[in-house]
Amino acid sequence: MNHLAHETSPYLLQHADNPVDWYPWGEAALARARAENKPILLSIGYSACHWCHVMAHESFEDPATAEVMNRSFINIKVDREERPDLDRIYQLAHQLIAQRGGGWPLTMFLTPADQVPFFGGTYFPDTAKYGMPSFRQVLERVAGYYAEHAADVQGQADALREALARLEPGDAASTPVASRTLDARPLASFREMTGQQVDREQGGFGDAPKFPHPTTIDRLLRHWRGTAHDGKPDKEALFFAALTLQRMAEGGIYDHLGGGFCRYSVDASWTIPHFEKMLYDNGPLLALYAQLFQVSGDEIFRTVANETADWVLREMGSPAGGFYSSLDADSEGQEGRFYVWTPEQVRAVVGADEYAVLAPRFGLDRPANFEEPHQQVHAWHLRVYQNIQRIAKDTAQPVSTVRRLLDAGRARLLAERNTRVRPGLDDKILTSWNALMIRGLAIAARTLGRRDLADRAAAAVAFLRRELLVDGRLKATWKDGRAHLNAYLDDHAFLLDALIELLQTRWDGADLAFAVQLADGLLEHFEDRVNGGFWFTSHDHEALLHRSKPMADEALPSGNGIAAFALARLGYLLVEPRYLDAAERTLKAGWPALQQYPPAHASLLDVLDEYLDPPELVILRGTKQELEPWMATLAAAYNPRRMVFGVPANAGGLPLALADKVAPAEGVLGYPCRGTACDAPVATLEDLVATS
Repeated sequence: MNHLAHETSPYLLQHADNPVDWYPWGEAALARARAENKPILLSIGYSACHWCHVMAHESFEDPATAEVMNRSFINIKVDREERPDLDRIYQLAHQLIAQRGGGWPLTMFLTPADQVPFFGGTYFPDTAKYGMPSFRQVLERVAGYYAEHAADVQGQADALREALARLEPGDAASTPVASRTLDARPLASFREMTGQQVDREQGGFGDAPKFPHPTTIDRLLRHWRGTAHDGKPDKEALFFAALTLQRMAEGGIYDHLGGGFCRYSVDASWTIPHFEKMLYDNGPLLALYAQLFQVSGDEIFRTVANETADWVLREMGSPAGGFYSSLDADSEGQEGRFYVWTPEQVRAVVGADEYAVLAPRFGLDRPANFEEPHQQVHAWHLRVYQNIQRIAKDTAQPVSTVRRLLDAGRARLLAERNTRVRPGLDDKILTSWNALMIRGLAIAARTLGRRDLADRAAAAVAFLRRELLVDGRLKATWKDGRAHLNAYLDDHAFLLDALIELLQTRWDGADLAFAVQLADGLLEHFEDRVNGGFWFTSHDHEALLHRSKPMADEALPSGNGIAAFALARLGYLLVEPRYLDAAERTLKAGWPALQQYPPAHASLLDVLDEYLDPPELVILRGTKQELEPWMATLAAAYNPRRMVFGVPANAGGLPLALADKVAPAEGVLGYPCRGTACDAPVATLEDLVATS
């Protein structure tokens, strides 16, 4: 065993018995590199990553390759999900060095003294192919170059460090942050530019590979709802959002048997996904499908939301209370094998009448759409090809019968699929990803009327508070009873946002106190008090090559965008200027980026939208039983700019801004507010709805 045997990351543990002398990132490895003056080979990946597995099998399990690695380098293995701080730095460095995007596995070679990269790439094959040298050739050449050109390497390292520093917003040459004036132009630019990028046939943005981009869809929905107030609803924005979610729901990126979404589609029609299932995709998508059902009443969106929630509760929930991270793309050494079928396999499981509707529905009567790599085996990955009404007409059956047969057949196929060798489960629990799922469950609970989802979201919050809040500070990751690693900006911001959503689903004074603790932690440990915005790492975090202040949405929403959004909303709820001022400073810090390319900053645009036009806030006071019909009525309509908090009459320890909104002796009082300004309370639900 190498030095990974006692780590919490399933990805690192996968490499614990490699012949490579792997270290986790830490002082032991860094000190040895300095002492022996050996360059560092840094390998970053994650457990659900297909090409990470390929490189591991080809190179890291090969004794001859391991011998070169151990002789010439100090080898460090990093789980990008546990250490997004390191991944963020070295992905950006790779982009600067290679002049192209990175990915996983990321392979970087660093100087031993200060961990600055001087060469790198992603996947390298074991033999020269795909236009790339073999990994062993790369190792020998890099080791030789470092030995012969140490001065050149250090000069390049210094230039790279300067380039990284110039990438951060708020430099001295730009307009002073405090004097920046905010306006609505980026909101209009976002709408125009997104309209140019959308695929008007298949939905989504751009060509293959296609990612869901939930923050972009959410912004389009918010934009549409905002224009509806003016009597000129932007129906095209709603169409873009609905088209994308419908095409994804029909495509193979969605699991038509078990529910939930895969990471992305390799083609433009959403047919064949990269089969890994990530918690962080499914939380935001769960919320969006539930909300689009609110908007449209279309049953497809409610079905997908319910099935995705059921998958999360069934397969991703930990008995301890949190949610696991991901399901692997591979099983039995092949990507997608767990999910694909042949017509013969389906016929062996379902009845003839069920097959007669399953085949046209999911393309089993068409040519195969999936080929297992290196096996030359043709298979069928299920996606919707034919609508139910057409199948009913072609088979001369009522639509209700076709639905019943499809549901029965899908249930049989799911039961059969569950007997297969399952993809690997990454069972670590990440604070930030759990927060995204808590938010999704909270929104879906009140939108779909499912109390069980609210219960599960509340249980996850209780778990995080109990297990990942250590000595008053939040931790980033947990596994097998061990919480560790300082929490990042995303952990604090996403969880604060999730708590505000959960408080709107069910009031809990402990959750409000937790939200205040997180908000204060953001201001104390992460805020750039000079230029505004929040650093990705806390003020007392380990010193690294670079400290970033991420403004753009990537695979996850922008930590700065979500932090500012949640702080502003908490500021309105509690009438707390510290939170509102911090949100404004963040907007001003990100203003140059917002102006330059709005589509990459949808999360910050939400903050700007509510800064220019403060959201509606409704505080309801009454007994819990009397509050429920008011809450249900207000939750029925999609209104993302309205927050509704039902505070029971017996709630204790309320902050002043809530305590002064007293409960009546009988019935319910509603306190409508806009930003921090409140109108007179109303005593009937009809009057409250009329004021909204």
